[in-house]
Amino acid sequence: MKIKGQNVLITGGASGIGKIMGRLVLEKGAAKLIIWDINAESIGKAIAELSPLGEVHGFVADISNPASIDTAAASTKTTCGKIGILINNAGIITNNLPFSRQTDSDIDRTIDINAKGAMYVTRRFLGDMISAGCGHICNITSAAGMLSMPKMSLYAASKWAALGWSDSVRIELQTAKSPVKVTTVAPYFINTGMFDGIKSKVFRIQDPEKVSRKVIKAIEKDRIFQGAPFSFHFIRICQGLFPFCIFDPFFGKAFGLYTVMDHFTGRKAK
Repeated sequence: MKIKGQNVLITGGASGIGKIMGRLVLEKGAAKLIIWDINAESIGKAIAELSPLGEVHGFVADISNPASIDTAAASTKTTCGKIGILINNAGIITNNLPFSRQTDSDIDRTIDINAKGAMYVTRRFLGDMISAGCGHICNITSAAGMLSMPKMSLYAASKWAALGWSDSVRIELQTAKSPVKVTTVAPYFINTGMFDGIKSKVFRIQDPEKVSRKVIKAIEKDRIFQGAPFSFHFIRICQGLFPFCIFDPFFGKAFGLYTVMDHFTGRKAK
């Protein structure tokens, strides 16, 4: 789908790859960039930074709260008109505790933002896209949605849900012969601060600029799925080929996939 001339909405768009993708779509000629974020101060800073590149609007939205989404969606539609491209990017990781030490609040917050949030937001705009006969939804999930990872069970669970939901919606639209497209993105860890402290033996922490460019390119190419890095698909193949008695010690221990969260600190609160 062409970016030029489109109104692009990005959740979690005031920081990290959300803000980078916002810059990229403006550089490609987006008519309007709409930033949704829970932090009003961050929205203001992002608008000030990106406005020289084009028309930018920002709205405070807590995507775990349907009422907050309704308010932001109404303001967005009134101020900016129809959304041509929706990028569900907002997400969190709460801690690196084993599941036995998680709280009900940790469970609710992770699932509400990472899984239900994208569903809530999409439901407010998908009908308009279908009626208009065009549109593109891009859901940023995670490689953790395809690989069990210790000390991030809640994050993995939320991303497994998001990934399955995203591709199911794609198939529904495809079956209905709708021109609305869905792209599911599953990146490995990205160096935005969200995963500070993790240590990965084989797969390097990814550069946010490079990942952002891959996401935008995937939207432009109407790709069904975009993994990042591409080499991560090797693990997916091995999951299907090898029994757990081989996969767990080789990839979990030798590759260090099962210990990446041991020293996790996450983004520091300001």
